[in-house]
Amino acid sequence: MKKTLLLSLLCTALPLHAAESWLLKLERWGNPSYMTLHLQDDKGKLSGTLDGDSLSGTRRGNSLVFTVTDKSGQRYEYQGKAGTAGLEGSADFPDTNDAKARAQHGFTARRLPERVSSTPQKHEFRPKDYSNEFSATRLPVLTVWPGDSVHTSTIDSGGVDEHGVTRALYGNPQTGPFFVMGAEAGDTLVVHLRRLRLNRDYADSLDSIVGRAQSTGLAARAAALGKPVRWKLDRETGLASPENPSAALRGLVVPVRPMLGGLAVAPPDGPPFSTGDTGRFGGNMDFNEVVEGNTVYLPVQQPGALLYLGDAHALQGDGETSQYALETSMDVEFTVELIKGKTVGMPRVESPTQIMTLGQAGSLDDALRIATAGMTQWLQQDYGLSLQDSAILLGSAVQYSVANLAGRSVGVAAKLNKSLLPRR
Repeated sequence: MKKTLLLSLLCTALPLHAAESWLLKLERWGNPSYMTLHLQDDKGKLSGTLDGDSLSGTRRGNSLVFTVTDKSGQRYEYQGKAGTAGLEGSADFPDTNDAKARAQHGFTARRLPERVSSTPQKHEFRPKDYSNEFSATRLPVLTVWPGDSVHTSTIDSGGVDEHGVTRALYGNPQTGPFFVMGAEAGDTLVVHLRRLRLNRDYADSLDSIVGRAQSTGLAARAAALGKPVRWKLDRETGLASPENPSAALRGLVVPVRPMLGGLAVAPPDGPPFSTGDTGRFGGNMDFNEVVEGNTVYLPVQQPGALLYLGDAHALQGDGETSQYALETSMDVEFTVELIKGKTVGMPRVESPTQIMTLGQAGSLDDALRIATAGMTQWLQQDYGLSLQDSAILLGSAVQYSVANLAGRSVGVAAKLNKSLLPRR
């Protein structure tokens, strides 16, 4: 839904420069939508884009008039004023149910910052609060540009930080969101995981087996399971061991492999998702290949992408079958990039040796189908393979793993060794 825009500005409060960008929030019957507004002022002649559609107009004194027509020929008008906090006003839209009627909606807009240096920056960000939703409405905690890196931290799935202090409500509270300048719906956000490091000496898990992994007979015997298990983390040696093991498990030591259970961009317009949920946007994927040195690709669905991360695990087997993995807190460093004008059907992960697509759905069958479709899309988009070529390669070399069994949805990952792929 695009627009003709009439804005009345206080130039002394918000001077219009030659080029500027805004994040516009439209309220339609209580439902917010976000759009990117780019304006160019050439001596009072205005041009630019609103959510990708070209606009033109004029500036007369403190008033701006934009005309934007969307790809279907629909015309939209906004009227507003500016204050120190930004733009606000009302918008005139075609009625979605009556071609002869119009509907009025309120809007606000905030000015997006300008980049002060073309050199990629490294940001230090210490969270003060956390989100229990993947949402487009939460204010960004930091604005970054493609090429920038961020060093930050997460708390565990119960809301506990590295000092053992409860900082947030349980349920996979997330750090973020991080607003990535230039990201718009239809792009792909690239997240390079540079460092994932444990920052405390313990993790918590359960002696449980998730219901999806239980047979009828096993379920009858597993009724007493579900008790907490504390693990000791030796950060110097990179090893974990149960704090109070049974006699049979005395001496059990496993190498840690820190990962992020939660990594997501904001979902499309509509109600937010719980940080326990997954979708095309990523989410509580609990995929044990979201580790240091790997790259995650997520489809941008909102201006700025709005990147969330959290639910750190010191170690997790395939599927997170104990319901909780080795839940802990973590220091995280990541770098963001953008692939403009290219979208992906689902989360992708790339390691030095493999490409992986993650299907997430209500059943393992559906998750398998989604992961397979995503892999064929990747092979076509980036490697030039036909569907027939892809089928031959998958039939001879694909690997499937169960990524997640513990959430409200399940995950299946399809993997291919990069040594088998044609050069990009």
